[in-house]
Order: sequence, then C-alpha cells, then structure tokens
Amino acid sequence: MATFLYRIGRWAFRRRRLVGGLWLGALLLAVAAAAVAPAAEEEDLSMPGTESQKAFDLLDERFPESNSQGAEARLVFQAPDGQRVTARENKEAVKDTLGSLDGGDQVASATDPYKTGAVSKDGSIAYSTITYTEDSVDLTESTKSALEDAASKARDTGLTVEIGGSALEAEEAPGGTTEIIGVVVAAVVLVLTLGSLVAAGLSLLTAFVGVAIAFGLVSALAVPLGLTDTVAILALMLGLAVGIDYALFITSRFRDERAQGSEPEEAAGRAVGTAGSAVVFAGATVFIALVGLGVVGIPELTKMGLGGAGAVALAVLVALTLVPALFGFFGRRVLSRTARKATRPGNERATTADRPGLGTRWARFVLRRPVAVLLVAGLGLGAVALPALSLELGLPGDESKSVETTQRRAYDLLSDGFGPGFNGPLTVVVDTSEATDTRAATDLVVKTVRGVDGIASVGDPALSKTKDTAVLTAVPKTAPNSGETKDLVQAIRGAVSGVEADTGAGVLVTGKTAMNIDISEAMSDALIPYLTVVIGLAVLLLMVVFRSILVPLKAALGFLLSVGAAFGVLVAVFQWGWAADLLGIEQTGPVMSLMPILVIGIVFGLAMDYEVFLLTRMREAYVHGASPGEAIVNGFRHSGRVVAAAAIIMVSVFAGFIGMSNPTIQTMGVGLAAAVAFDAFVVRMAIVPAVLALLGHRAWWLPRILNRVLPNVDIEGEKLSRHVPSPAAVPDAAAQPLPVGRHRY
Repeated sequence: MATFLYRIGRWAFRRRRLVGGLWLGALLLAVAAAAVAPAAEEEDLSMPGTESQKAFDLLDERFPESNSQGAEARLVFQAPDGQRVTARENKEAVKDTLGSLDGGDQVASATDPYKTGAVSKDGSIAYSTITYTEDSVDLTESTKSALEDAASKARDTGLTVEIGGSALEAEEAPGGTTEIIGVVVAAVVLVLTLGSLVAAGLSLLTAFVGVAIAFGLVSALAVPLGLTDTVAILALMLGLAVGIDYALFITSRFRDERAQGSEPEEAAGRAVGTAGSAVVFAGATVFIALVGLGVVGIPELTKMGLGGAGAVALAVLVALTLVPALFGFFGRRVLSRTARKATRPGNERATTADRPGLGTRWARFVLRRPVAVLLVAGLGLGAVALPALSLELGLPGDESKSVETTQRRAYDLLSDGFGPGFNGPLTVVVDTSEATDTRAATDLVVKTVRGVDGIASVGDPALSKTKDTAVLTAVPKTAPNSGETKDLVQAIRGAVSGVEADTGAGVLVTGKTAMNIDISEAMSDALIPYLTVVIGLAVLLLMVVFRSILVPLKAALGFLLSVGAAFGVLVAVFQWGWAADLLGIEQTGPVMSLMPILVIGIVFGLAMDYEVFLLTRMREAYVHGASPGEAIVNGFRHSGRVVAAAAIIMVSVFAGFIGMSNPTIQTMGVGLAAAVAFDAFVVRMAIVPAVLALLGHRAWWLPRILNRVLPNVDIEGEKLSRHVPSPAAVPDAAAQPLPVGRHRY
C-alpha cells in the first residue's frame, strides 16, 4: 500500500493544477446542489420490530387521514395570579387571539379550549391546538409571524402566553460562535505546531474543502434519502476534525522528509506513502465503525453513520491528493521559518539540535516510572468512569430545551396545569379485526388501562372508518423521561396481555414516550454486542498493522478505558448536572439513547488514529534495531507533538458544538470531546508507553503461524524504503540558487 500511495503523492504533486481543478469543481457542484435542494423534513425516530413501531404502522394503515395533517402548535394561556382563565375578560382575550388565527394562510383549524375541555382543574391554564396544512419546514415566515404576533397581543391583555408544538421548530444551522471558537483554537494550535501560517492554512483549507463537499452532498440528498439536520451536523463535525488531523499528519511527515534532504516531489510521495498509509488505515477504521451502526436497526442511526462515514472518506481522499498538490503550489512556504533559513546557502548546519523536546522528556520519564504512570492513569480513568454505572438512556424533548425558549416554557405550563404526564401521553391501539366483539374488547381494554397504577386519565376511544381499530389516549401521572413512566409502559403491556388472550384483539402501546422507551431498551441491548464487534475488529486490524498480539490487546483495553471515562462524563454532566450551567445545559435527565453506540463507533476510529500515528514510528525504530525503550522514545520524538496537537484540534472542534441548543449535538460534543481527550492524553500518551516499557521485546512478538497468515499492509513503508532510493543526507536542490523565474520548492 505504501508504494501505491507513494505514486499517488508524486502524481498529485506533479499534476497539482489538475488535482486542484477537480476538487474545486467538486466543491462548486456540491455547493450548487445544496443551494437548489429543498429543505428536508425532520423525522421522528423509528425502530422497526418494536411494539411501538408496529402500532405506528398500524395507525398509518387504519387511520390514513392522520397522515395528512401538517405542523401543529399549542398556544398555552395562563391567567394572571389570582385570576382564572375562564374569567370573562380573559376568555374574550383567548377567543380574540384564536379568531385572529382561524382562517389564516396555511391554518387548518384552531380548537376552542372552552369547548374541548382544555382548561386545567384550577382554571388557571388553558391551551388551544392549531393545526396547519403544511409541515413545519414548509410554513412561511408570515404564518409563523402571525402565530407569534397573536401570542404577543394576548400578552398585552395580561395573560402569559407560550407556544409549543412543531410549528416554530427551526433548523439550527452550523457556524455559531462556539463552533467558530473551536476552529480558531484549531488554527492557533496548527500555527504553533507547524511554525508556519501557510502550513496551518493548508490544513484548514483542505479540511474545509472536504467538509463543504460532504455538507453539500448531505444537504442535496436530504429529501430523497430522508437525511436530517443531525446527519449534516455530524458530517460537518467529523469531517472538520479528521480533515484537519489527516492533513496535519501528512504535512508534518512532508516537512520531516524535506528536512532529511528529499526533493519536494519525492518528499510529497514519501509523506503520502508513509503518513498517508496511516491515514488510510485510520480513516478505514472510522468508516467501518460508522457504517456498522446500521446493524443496530434504527434508520436514523444508520443515516448518521453513513453521513459521518462519507465525510471521513472524503477527508481521506482530500488528504491523499489535494494536500500533496498544495505542497506543489505553496512550495518552501510549507516549511517553518527556521527550516527555510537552514536550507539557504551557507546555512547547512542542522536546525534541530539534539536538545530533547517535551515528547522525548516525557517518554524517558515514563520509561523510568512505568508502574507509577500506569497506576495513576488507569485508576484515574477508572474513577472518572464510575458514574457510567448509573447510565440511563432516553430521548430529549421540549423539557431539555433552554428555559429561554417558548417551547420549554409552554411545556412547563402544561405540566403545571395538567400534570407532568400530560406532555408524554401514551397511545393504546386496539386491533379488533380478529376479535369476536369489537365493542366489548375495546371497553375491556379501557377498563384494564384505567386500573393500572400510575395512570392519571384515559380518554374515550376513537374508531377507524372500518370499525376494526380503536385508539385511546392514556395520560401518565409521571413525566415522560422518568423511570416511573418506563415501568408504567411495561405494566400496561403486561396488563393488556390478558385482554388479548380473552378477546382475540391485538393491543399495542405506542406514542412518542413509548417509542423513546423502546428505542432506549433496544440501544441498551445492542450496546454490548456492538462493543464486542468493535473491540474484535480493533484487535484484528492492529494485529495486521503492528504484527503483534499484545499491542492490539493493550490498545483495546485502553479504548475501553477512554470510552468508559467518556460515559462517566456524560452521566455526571447530563444526568447529575455537574458543570451543566457552565456548558449551558439547563435540564438534566437521561443520556441521549443514541449516544453510547455513536460515541463508541466514532471514538473507536479516532483512537486508532493516535495509536497508529504514535506506534508506527515506534515499530519502525524497533524493526531497524532499536531497543524497546529507544523505540518508545523515537515514537514520541517524531510523533508525540503532532499527535498532541491533533488531539487538541479534535477536542476543540467537538467542544465547539456544545454551544448549540440541539440536545443531541450538545451530548455528542461533550461525549466526543471527553473521549478524545482521555484517549489521546491519558491512554496513548501515558498508558501505552508504560505498558510497552513493561512488556519490552514481548510487546512486538507474533507467533510464526500468524506471521505467515496475516497480510502485511506495510503501514511503516518498509517496502517503500527498499524500492525508492533514500534521500541524500546533504542539503537538497531547494537550497541551491535557481535561475530567475524558476519556482523554488
């Protein structure tokens, strides 16, 4: 592979105008496609095979008219302190507000709370349901403004008015303040690491190209493939983080090759052949882990995995082709100022004195005290991971939004007026197509559900046009994401099983709350099998790469530690509320159901990034005769600083998304930033060298039979060294005077 990538690097360097033109064309096409593509609709999570999803499918079949409804809004009215919303003046204000909406553009209907009984028992709160003819993404600004203006006029009368529902749901576009801060931090780290504005700009430029193309493709395919905003933001997040890191790794290797005397084109080829091989492997692990999310069976998770995998694949292609092409465009300016001075005539003395850098000093410290470093790092991560034992999974709703939003305030008002379970009603679907007596079966279900402890109320059943399906709404006494509501759903399902046996009717419990519970349980059940597959894949791939048994096992155990610590942070922040105010998280509750598997899939690949880039230099030194300790020091000397910079960049990019109001993206940002920080700085920088120091030569042992069976991917570029002449140990042609008009590389 190294030889093949070496040829690609040299070709891209020579044909830089062609390569740059092709990527520019792809960028323009992707942006144009995204610009003309219609906005995608936000879809509810689904989980084929679960009881709640079966019920939804049955409702779609038996109640087709319900599918034709568009967006919905809830206007929630609260009377001033000491007054009732049923008082004459308040009642008139409510009716005037609804009258201004009824018959408006895109408005299908607006219910009268006094006729529908939508008034709280104490008479302080009432609500009206406004339905629209279009989905929320198709509502015009004038329609939304009319709703907000109506609420504002009602507030002028002294009423408290808030708006819930989907009508005002807005897409949150990336590019906010926190994301920009993350990119700025990444730029500063690049400049400090590379010592060149041009080299730093090159890494950012190539990452932006890959991200823009990925984001454009996701936006263009959003409607035909049903991709949501979360898919696009995940593609942006991953593409930006790995794009910067991959470009940094190849740029750093290019500069090393130039410092050793390679010609510019030769250095580009060698950089892509060596560091590029590691980029391909690292990108492949992320790609496989993300695509593997499809086995869980949740369509939204599958789409997120595919979107992220596509962004990573683009980042790899950009790093292998556009990065070496830009080396040709920027020439010597990719080198640091010190390196450029050293290659001028008369400055042939070495620029890198034998002074050990921070990475070298740290490696030698670990070699002197491996047991102490291993114990401190391992026990520290174990302590951080302890909260993960209390992990609870759920899906966020309006209760997780900021109290500054009208949706959250509407949610709180409805909870105060009608009980905490009002915002998460359960839908019970009775399929009487096989029942002997439809009415008797339905009545028995109603009676049974009302008798379940924890039910606040059960509405009258509604029959389908064919009279073979009944639907009733049961309101719990507890909040949607509470453990009591989860137990209640199971209790109802257990209670109605007897009705099914007695009457022949099929009874299914669904609704958003039940669906969230089913998805959370499915994710919990899938967590261990998915983790097992990922760990097994990690061990196999690393065994192929490093020709060792103990190195992959050590990497897998380290990966488990970093993921466990990340889960501990998620529980501490999102369930327990630690540092929640600092991060702008205003409501604690269960961790987003998709997060554990998503974090495992993403961090698995990213952890392999640092493992590969750090250990390839170690193994390269070891196979060339260095002792195990010298190999560790060599790996940190060449790769420690770059890996640390890459980790800081990735943490900054992920942390930049914490400021978004979308709870899914917030959770993802915290989880990924924590996982990368733990994995890079604790596992790879401390535990890995400590374990290798204790293992010595045994770390690189591989049984002969496995050595014959396993393919040799040559990630260190050993074959490249045999087939390509080594660079001269003297200043290269770039240091010699060139005729006027010739470009200096």
